[in-house]
Amino acid sequence: MTVSTAVKWAVSSMTGAPTLNGTAGSMITLLDAFLVNGFGTKAVDSATVTDGICRLAITGASAAMDHSVIQLAGITGSGVALNGLQRLKTAAAGYVEFPCDLPDGTLTGTITFKIAPLGWEKVFSATNIAVYRSPDVASTRAYLRVDDSNALNARVVGYESMTGANDGLGPFPTNSQVAGGGYWPKANATNATARAWSIAGDSKSFVLRMHTATTSIGVSGCVWGFGDIESLKAGDVNAAALFCATSALNAQATAVGAAVETMGTAHAEGPYIMRSFTGVGGAVRLAHGTEAFNLSGVAGTGGSAAVPSYPNPADNSLIFTRKILSESGVSLRGRLRGVHFPAQACYQAFHEASPPIDGPDDGRKLLAIPCGAPAGTTSAGVLFVDITGPWE
Repeated sequence: MTVSTAVKWAVSSMTGAPTLNGTAGSMITLLDAFLVNGFGTKAVDSATVTDGICRLAITGASAAMDHSVIQLAGITGSGVALNGLQRLKTAAAGYVEFPCDLPDGTLTGTITFKIAPLGWEKVFSATNIAVYRSPDVASTRAYLRVDDSNALNARVVGYESMTGANDGLGPFPTNSQVAGGGYWPKANATNATARAWSIAGDSKSFVLRMHTATTSIGVSGCVWGFGDIESLKAGDVNAAALFCATSALNAQATAVGAAVETMGTAHAEGPYIMRSFTGVGGAVRLAHGTEAFNLSGVAGTGGSAAVPSYPNPADNSLIFTRKILSESGVSLRGRLRGVHFPAQACYQAFHEASPPIDGPDDGRKLLAIPCGAPAGTTSAGVLFVDITGPWE
């Protein structure tokens, strides 16, 4: 039985999830947990297989949710092959379940599971500084340097190569493009109050939503991202991009042009990519927008008289489009991986606790991510992330 575990995801409402707040270092705590270590280790009381379903009985709550990927350990005997990554079908009070190919029976061992990490590496670190990299040789293996010294905004830069926490070549953005690096707004005030976040990714890229406000927690936020795009150029070795703000927008309650959720057809405030498709020179800023329907504004708001209402009257559906990235006036460069944009004004129908919905591809589940402004306190937009995968 083959079930993809390539895409992992997590949200701040998971039991035992890392806390993002207005203190230095909290961003690195979150990224360490999701990218490298996993979190929420839970002891299993018993494990049984019945009719192709493995049930792990537990006491109390766990971090797991329906469709999340867990890392299972400690099974011995006939079930040892189940150790490793498993995508859950169901997570409920007292148990979690996933499909398997084992015959009916009881599994043995001292068994535990946790929310699985993305499998990235933390290759360098210093005080409130961390450098992450994908180990996937099929990716660009670009470096992400995160300076989390500030309580309100993490500063982020991608690099082509690095030899230490503070030594790298081929930055994107360059210092002349954004002095000191791009901004990932994490909190609107210096305090230890937990902020809402959502994150999803695979071995090549990830997207991260952070809501900086301490009121109406989780109703809005901005989506950022790092890693490879789905390039239109075959064998594109310069396809890593970084979505980031160019200034401290942690207290802003209106939409941000540089954020992933922006839908303009050729918005000039897009991500920074390693190099042009030509491979010549350094970092280039891309324009970004949606492929279809001439949408504008924030994801989930419609933004055009040409788009249908939600749900679509003819088939009761939610209609999606993709994000296109271009070297403005030069060439279409590619698409954003894993993210789907609703073509209808549907943001009021989805919220942070909405269960995953069926995606446009058979068997895929999409997680609703509220968005619209870093510190927004009213629902203003929504986009959807494929949490089943693969993203190729």
